[in-house]
Amino acid sequence: MITQREIDQAFSELHATCGGVKEDYFGLLYLEREHKVLRDRAIQQIAFGGRDYAVDGFHFDADRRNLYIYQFKYSPSAALFKSSMERLIDKGIEQVFATPNRDYLKNQILLQLRSTLVDNRSMIDQICFRFVFTGDPADVERSQVLEKLSEDLQGKAHYVDAFFDERPVRFIVEFRSATGQVGAIRTNELQSEFVIDLSKLIEISGPTAQQMHVGFVRLADLEFMHSALGSHFFDRNIRYGLGDGEAVNRAISRALRKIVIDRTEDPALFAFNHNGVTLFAEKLEKRDGKIAVTAPRLLNGAQTVTTATQFRQKNSDNPKLAEGNSRYEAVRVLCRVITDAEQEFVTHVTINNNRQNPVEPWNLHANDMIQLELQDKFQRELHIYYERQENSFSQLSTEDLAEYGIREDSKAVQMIKLAQTFMITDGTISRLSELRRVFEDDTIYKSVFRESRLRADARKILLCYKIERCLRVVSNEILERGQSKYSFISRARNLLWALLCQGLLNSKKLDEWMTKFGDSLVVQVEFKELLLQLASTRVRPLLGAIMKDPEYQEQIANDNLGFLRSDKAFNKCMEYAHQNRDRWVHKKLP
Repeated sequence: MITQREIDQAFSELHATCGGVKEDYFGLLYLEREHKVLRDRAIQQIAFGGRDYAVDGFHFDADRRNLYIYQFKYSPSAALFKSSMERLIDKGIEQVFATPNRDYLKNQILLQLRSTLVDNRSMIDQICFRFVFTGDPADVERSQVLEKLSEDLQGKAHYVDAFFDERPVRFIVEFRSATGQVGAIRTNELQSEFVIDLSKLIEISGPTAQQMHVGFVRLADLEFMHSALGSHFFDRNIRYGLGDGEAVNRAISRALRKIVIDRTEDPALFAFNHNGVTLFAEKLEKRDGKIAVTAPRLLNGAQTVTTATQFRQKNSDNPKLAEGNSRYEAVRVLCRVITDAEQEFVTHVTINNNRQNPVEPWNLHANDMIQLELQDKFQRELHIYYERQENSFSQLSTEDLAEYGIREDSKAVQMIKLAQTFMITDGTISRLSELRRVFEDDTIYKSVFRESRLRADARKILLCYKIERCLRVVSNEILERGQSKYSFISRARNLLWALLCQGLLNSKKLDEWMTKFGDSLVVQVEFKELLLQLASTRVRPLLGAIMKDPEYQEQIANDNLGFLRSDKAFNKCMEYAHQNRDRWVHKKLP
């Protein structure tokens, strides 16, 4: 294991000539030990300073015919690789393998790496991207963020293929600990190129050189891509297939039955009645009258693809399916393929494509980086699944749950309810009545799902989240204290939730309660009793005080209790709470 003392010593000895920061010297020491490289040579293979496009180091092993490209983090947290991987994906791979001369101010290491690539082009059989840190690589395997970024990185393999003139070169992504532990190795063995029949092709350019190719694709080609790529085909979509219980899916299934089994409809009719699908691909090439797409991902059309798959599975024993196969092969849908686009543009396209269908605004944010990071957070800290993609949790098998590190008896945290929990603890209870706007207004959305939420203890979040499931019981308890006096309680639901959260967050026993109740979505009897006691002794007096507040007497007399759903009412209650013996202060989830 490389120690901080060794890094400090190397930094002290070499900083005057090499420059850079201390972390650069962690990479230097790792190259020396892992590959037995002499220091003078290792210095030429490490990036000191910036403008390195997320390439911290490299090494060519002639005996193994491997070129290693490194990112180093002297930290146990693999999450720190996120921004580095994004830079590598956005510009780094292209800068190294495709357009090395576009940036004349780039770090010297990129010139060294390019020279090594050119000089050994015929000898390199594997490009190995290694991400080295001091933590446990097993943690990486459960990270949705790093899984997505690893796949996005492998999606850039076409730059490598082009550099090697399409000679087969393996493209490997792996995370390693400086102690020698190795995580799962991701390779480009998953089929990346598909040749499809995309007829009547037309093309249009986007505002910054993005390309859109429009034609009619065979439904069978879409189904084949799904079969080959599995759930990865939907990675950029907002949700999984919703199942055959939905009206849209039933309509698609009926149409296929009429075409293939009953033979009462012409296959050509399907394209007229279907809205079409949208794909993103890293590259599109015209080839012998057909189209080759690299690393295709479905942006819109999951219902079509999953329904087609389910239709064929359900009719697999029906001899009419085989007899009507030629008719199935003739079914086409309108298809748009987006290429030459960065992640932000693709996300924007995905959102706007799905806005044309009956999709809720919160579904459109399923693949935002903050949602991926929240999914990682709940898995890492609590082994609980965060369902950012609609219907995804119900489709996970016991084996899937084990692979993700999720407890088998666990339930899922829901995106909408989590948003409400954040707003409740922020004291912006009025926003709960305009939930759509929260997800449609970027400013509000980024406030609710701000980066600082990732610093909160997940157990604390879960305590506040679970309170919502007990509100009916708590409301009834308060109502029993006085049917007339507390008849308003049903209209103060969100205010009650917010005050109960503050009661927990302000308690000296918070750490004890987080340990006892904060690691599961199960509402324990003791937790319910805790809330009942808190409601009776702390929250009920605050609600009584707000109902006696002179400012609201006229509204109360007119049975206009809308003020109970206002942020101002919450703030007034907190003022009262600060004046009592507990001295509550407004505490938020960061």
